[in-house]
This record gives sequence, structure tokens and C-alpha cells, in this order.
Amino acid sequence: MKAAHFSLIKNTTSWVVQNEHLIFQMITNILVALFLLFTGVLIARFAAGGLRKLMNARKVDQTVTQFCCTLLRYALLTFTIIAALGRMGVETSSIIAVIGAAGLAIGLALQGSLSNFAAGVLLVSLRPFKVGEFCEIGGVSGTIEEVHIFSTTLRTVDNKSVVIPNGKIISGDIVNYSRHPSRRVEINIGVSYNSDIHKVKQVITEVILPDKRLIPGSELMVRLYDMGPSSLNYIARFWVKNEDYWDIYFDMTEAIKIALDENKIGIPFPQMDVHIHRV
Repeated sequence: MKAAHFSLIKNTTSWVVQNEHLIFQMITNILVALFLLFTGVLIARFAAGGLRKLMNARKVDQTVTQFCCTLLRYALLTFTIIAALGRMGVETSSIIAVIGAAGLAIGLALQGSLSNFAAGVLLVSLRPFKVGEFCEIGGVSGTIEEVHIFSTTLRTVDNKSVVIPNGKIISGDIVNYSRHPSRRVEINIGVSYNSDIHKVKQVITEVILPDKRLIPGSELMVRLYDMGPSSLNYIARFWVKNEDYWDIYFDMTEAIKIALDENKIGIPFPQMDVHIHRV
């Protein structure tokens, strides 16, 4: 039994002596691979942290910042692992091919999501709207509640939450009603054809002009703009603060109607002249 043990030790020692260069190379490769992994992890961590600081300094949306930093970190870690495996003698070309094929398959499967993600990056970078602003996007009007990387949520005036994919938003028109501090009000008024033009303009002007919600120094325009089939159509345009828009719109519409009635200026119903010819 002791002779067998002695023979095994002797054969092992002999194999180590004969393959000393190979063993040294293997140990060196393992140590270098471990060093590459350690260094790669540090580089990935510092690179992701540096990118996060840069994007935070530029006030990029946190969702985009988190996604980009995570993507950079895992990309560097993947590259580091492939380099370490290559150092240890593992054939990495097949691994790269598998990763490429998997990436292509995932990209095709998530084509719509990736499109929404790209649109989300554009939205948070260009900022055509912000949380709290009243906008019309995707054919829906409401107050922006949340801007995510894949979708945007807004609350309509009747308190419904609508989630719109960012890809649909970026490909359509975006109307932002809250971006500027002032807004022009337009009110259309139709009166009968026998009304005096100057009298109508005077009555409308006297209703609107005294209102203190009008922006001082802004233009008030009251003009006849159309002679319709049944009425003379006037338009009144004036500027107010954004937050006063709907209140003054409704108030002025009611006040103009009352003033026209007090001045005996009629607002006609649609009319049609019918001529009967006897044969």
C-alpha cells in the first residue's frame, strides 16, 4: 500500500517536472484572467458612476440615467468576461456569435418597446412638455402626470388617466397649452344682418375692455370677419394669463350675450328662404 502511494507521488512529481512550463502558463493565465475581472468590475463601476454624474449635471431624466448607466455597466462587464475567458484559452468567437444572435432576436421581439424607449429618450431630452403642463398629445388633452421611458401618463379634464406610448407621441403633433405665460382668447359672435356694425363692435368692446384680467398693454381686436348664410359673424381677440383663460372665456361669452340682449341686437337662428313657383 505504501509502495503504491510512493509510486503515485513519484509519478505526479515527474509529471509536474515535465509540464512545469505548461503549469506555469496556466497559473499565469488564471491570475491574469482574475486581474482582468477585478479591473473590469472597477472600470465598469467607475464608468457608470461617471456617466451618472454627467447626466445628473445635465438634468437628464432619472429613468434614462438609470437605464443608460446600467446598460454601460453590463456592457463593460460582458466585454471583461469575454476577455478573461479568452485569456484562459476558451474559444470566444462562438460566445460572441451567440450573444449577437440573442441580441438580434431580442431586438426583433422588442421592436415596439425599443421604439418607445428611443422616443422616451427624445422626450426627456428635448422636453416638449413637463409634468404639470396641460397638453394635447396623441389626440388626447390633459395635464401631464408622469413621463416614463416607455410611456407618458396624463389626466384628462374629467379625471381619467390616459397612458400613451411614447412612440405614438413622438410621431404625432404635440400641443402645449402651458408653456407660455399668456394666451390669446378668441370668441366668435353671430348677430342678425340688420344690426349696426359699429354698434355691435362698441357693445362687445365695452364688455371686454374693462376686465382687469386682460394683460395691460395687450391688443383687443373686435372685427367683422364673415358674412354667413344667416348672420354677421364677429370675432373678439384679447390676451390673458394662461391660468385665467377658461374663466374669462366663459365669463365674456355670457356677458356679451347679456349686453347684446340689452341693446336689442338679435342673434338669429339659422334661416333658409324657400321660394315656391306655381306652374
